[in-house]
Amino acid sequence: MTYPLTALISDLHSNEQALETALADAAERGAERYVCLGDVISYGARPTYCLDWVMRLCGEGARDLRDRPVQSGLCLMGNHEHALLQSAEDFNPRARAAIEWTRQAISAGRDGEGAGSEEFWNFIGDLEPTRSDDVAQFAHGSPRDPVREYMLPSDAGRPDKMRAVFAAQNRPVCFVGHSHVPFVYYSDGRIYRPSGTEGPYRIGASEDVKALINVGSVGQPRDGDTRLSYCLFDGERITFVRLPYAFEGAQADIRSVPELPEYLADRLGEGR
Repeated sequence: MTYPLTALISDLHSNEQALETALADAAERGAERYVCLGDVISYGARPTYCLDWVMRLCGEGARDLRDRPVQSGLCLMGNHEHALLQSAEDFNPRARAAIEWTRQAISAGRDGEGAGSEEFWNFIGDLEPTRSDDVAQFAHGSPRDPVREYMLPSDAGRPDKMRAVFAAQNRPVCFVGHSHVPFVYYSDGRIYRPSGTEGPYRIGASEDVKALINVGSVGQPRDGDTRLSYCLFDGERITFVRLPYAFEGAQADIRSVPELPEYLADRLGEGR
């Protein structure tokens, strides 16, 4: 089986400028399929724009940013989609405010009068927490808790947690997001943190040595680097991609919405 060159994007967080930059770059690099690991929405000011793009890339007749046909991709349930459908009571006040405004924005649809709202809600409601293909597993948080569990570089010092996470992993490779920090864990204890655009390099995962790969965040990087992060995977090799984008535009979009806390705009300029 020929594995499609897959662009793995996560944590878009309603950031139009970052998503456009990532999708344009992925198309230039020849991506043949797109997998979104969740958190399409919240924090940022353009939820319906981001939903429209992810729905386009996931459905039948999928086409990329250059309007070229690609294989139908998939999108997973993130903790922000889950909060949108259930409750954001356990979110901090800023995140909760973003969820409440996002709920209103999605219900208002593309035109402010409800156009597409039902389509958006049906798409979100049908999202699954984890999926697998013949080579890789995909989750928002972790294989053990696909929606909520954070995987951080510091977890390398928690062997009990890592053993339990890898025991739940059903493929040699698993891609996650959620923490907004790119890295690679191996089940033999190795950890690797990329510093920029790197690869392609062979993962070297197997049934004996599994790899857990955090692809970072497109819409809200949190590793002190303002550049967006995503990955490309060809079934054997991975490329980490870091790209500058016009975060000032995303900041201005957030500041134009009184209901969104100013902090959500500020953090984009600090990568946190």
